[in-house]
Amino acid sequence: MSDASTPDRDHRETEPPPAPWPTARVMLLVCAGWLALSWPWLSGAVTIPWDAKAHFHPQLQFLASALHKGLSPFWTPFVFAGSPQVADPQSLIFSPPFFLIALLNPTPDFRWSDGALLGSLLVGALCLVLLFRDRGWHPAGAVVCALSFAFGAAAAWRIQHVGQVLSLSYFAVTLLLLSRALERSSWRYGFAAGLAAGFMVLGRDQVALLGVYVLAGLVLAAIAMADKPLAALRASLMPLLLGAIGATLVATIPILLTAVLAEESNRPVIDLAGAGKGSLHPGSLLTGLVANLYGAFGPLENFWGPPSPAWEKRFGPLDLYLARNMGELYLGLLPILLVVSVGIVRGALLRREIVALNVAALLVLVYALGRYTPGFALLFHLPGADFYRRPADALFILGALLSILGGYLTHLVLTDTAPRPRRWQIVLEILLLVAGFAVAIWLAWTVGRLHVAFVPLVTALLCLMLVAGALVAARGLALQGAGMAATVVLAAAMVVDLSVNNGPSESTALPAGMYEVLRADSSNETIALLKRETARTAGPDRRDRIELAGIDFHWPNASLVHGLDNTLGYNPLRLGLYSQATGAGDHVALPDQRTFSPLMPSYRSLLADMLGLRFIATGVPVEQIDKRLKPGDLVQIARTKDAYVYENPRALPRVLLVTEAQQADFGTILKSGQWPAGFDPRRTVLLDKAPPPLPTGPAQAGSVRIRNYGTTEVLLDVDAPRGGFVVLNDVWQPWWQVEVDGKPVQLLRANVIFRAVMVPPGRSTVRFIFRPLDGLYHAIGERIRRANPPPV
Repeated sequence: MSDASTPDRDHRETEPPPAPWPTARVMLLVCAGWLALSWPWLSGAVTIPWDAKAHFHPQLQFLASALHKGLSPFWTPFVFAGSPQVADPQSLIFSPPFFLIALLNPTPDFRWSDGALLGSLLVGALCLVLLFRDRGWHPAGAVVCALSFAFGAAAAWRIQHVGQVLSLSYFAVTLLLLSRALERSSWRYGFAAGLAAGFMVLGRDQVALLGVYVLAGLVLAAIAMADKPLAALRASLMPLLLGAIGATLVATIPILLTAVLAEESNRPVIDLAGAGKGSLHPGSLLTGLVANLYGAFGPLENFWGPPSPAWEKRFGPLDLYLARNMGELYLGLLPILLVVSVGIVRGALLRREIVALNVAALLVLVYALGRYTPGFALLFHLPGADFYRRPADALFILGALLSILGGYLTHLVLTDTAPRPRRWQIVLEILLLVAGFAVAIWLAWTVGRLHVAFVPLVTALLCLMLVAGALVAARGLALQGAGMAATVVLAAAMVVDLSVNNGPSESTALPAGMYEVLRADSSNETIALLKRETARTAGPDRRDRIELAGIDFHWPNASLVHGLDNTLGYNPLRLGLYSQATGAGDHVALPDQRTFSPLMPSYRSLLADMLGLRFIATGVPVEQIDKRLKPGDLVQIARTKDAYVYENPRALPRVLLVTEAQQADFGTILKSGQWPAGFDPRRTVLLDKAPPPLPTGPAQAGSVRIRNYGTTEVLLDVDAPRGGFVVLNDVWQPWWQVEVDGKPVQLLRANVIFRAVMVPPGRSTVRFIFRPLDGLYHAIGERIRRANPPPV
């Protein structure tokens, strides 16, 4: 405030004390708004679709099932022939809300997973309410901020991206705790902020990365802008130190596991040009004014915004790779209009108490626009930026920052402390609003989609009248001392606005029945058939695998729900060796997404047999997926509503006992796809090192059987009269170890991608154990030794 507006001492003494901030009532109001906006999902009428179901819900089902069966969730055999869940950022193991659900419910349904995600947004929204209370800002501003945070921009339009939504929620929690830690010089809040930041970082996604940079920047700004920066720095050292300790305790080991896994995974580093293909097109900024301008609600053929075929036909190729919902910025008209008018045109965002957040929002916007601004090339040099391919993901953090700015500006308007507009400013605000609608109409007309944009444009105009009227009414009530009444008015306007413009759509809500196959109690006939057939063919040495290919988007990870050993799945992070050997990609929703490799050029291949791939379910006749198949290579055993189901009668057992070994160059085999001449995996094992000698003597029949097959432990009974090698046709990964009769022995990499162990003559017990912490310790030690070689 200026000196002219500061009351003198005598006036202050006669002024009544300020009314207490109505924390409980504001939180109840936010919860009521959250419930109203979340009800379509919480009621079960619809469910959060796409990745939330195809990828994350099966992960939750596996986690819950493993915990309730007393198994470790750190490894799963049910996708990609085995995957290290403990190092997968998307496994939900280190996500408190989902881990809690997994503990409470062995078979969580869609409402549980949707409720956990929406609930995490509620927690973040309530933390922002407390942030407003701490600053004494108007309760109505807190409500506007909370609702736009939880149901605006990417939080609403990309809610199916579960990991990023969780990172956004942790960002809000960390912001509150960090703010209190600095303002109160509290080591307790500092430590709590570190714990929350640690869980945010565990998302290991771009939202978490940007959240860390924004929070770090705000801390530096708070210290630098303090009246006494050196004193502020000294007071902040202990809270920040405890925060660093808290974050380290939570995040260090999972992040190191992921980092080590990433080195042997399929994930490449993204270059500047590759990242630029995920930039937010400047035309998408119009969605801050007109939510569904480009038809992102659906159906897909209505979408005409960048980068759609309709847009590119008129304006030329964009070389952008974004889904239709990735460019949506709508937060509600009220916060956006206040940011543009009161904040930018009238200069309120330059005030000292908010300028750091304003600068942060500007930088995040520059990052989101990617190659459309020269600033992105500089920001791309930030450590970690080259791990991510979509700068448009920054809309998550941008939405949070704009929500806070919009709530703050609401506070200024309702407390009559906003800058008084000059006539030219009023004219400019009107011109900007008219220009926004005019550009939107011109684009729609130019692309030939005015009929698609007509309803969104009319809706935006109606919402404009609604929020303008609500703001005028709320301001009048607030100036008369009816602050809660003003808060209720704006809350109601926000709920109506967000429910109309950011409500359920094809991107965020589909009928739950579409995902029936992902229910633990599913009656799907294809899944029931595969369960019966794998049970029928199971044996002491057999555990046959299946493959689900080209059926539908949500099918690849169904094996996680139903406990079927699958050679494929859906995950952008996979073991690089396995992907190279089998051709496994991120996804296999469409027939052409099932790619093969030199070593596995067809389902009719030795590697397919060695994997024990017995049953293959495809959405189209399998010959359309595998052009090399000849009649009789696979036997069709069923035609269900969803799939054609085939059997590969040549599939080998999961475990084999062989008495011959030879050294082979696995790199050459992978590249050429050629096995050594005469190689028969039922008699011989290939090793990447010279095989140890076996006892001599006449060959005698032996056997190996599976006594117990868990997630992170496989127990085998072996009878090898003259010794030999036990080959376990599970994916080799260095964090696995093996014991023979309780004694650690060397785990061998066998037949390019599998595991083996040498066993002595006679009977023995072999135990394969997944020990990621031991693996991490050895991996770090190996890197230290390479970095510091001994002197020659």
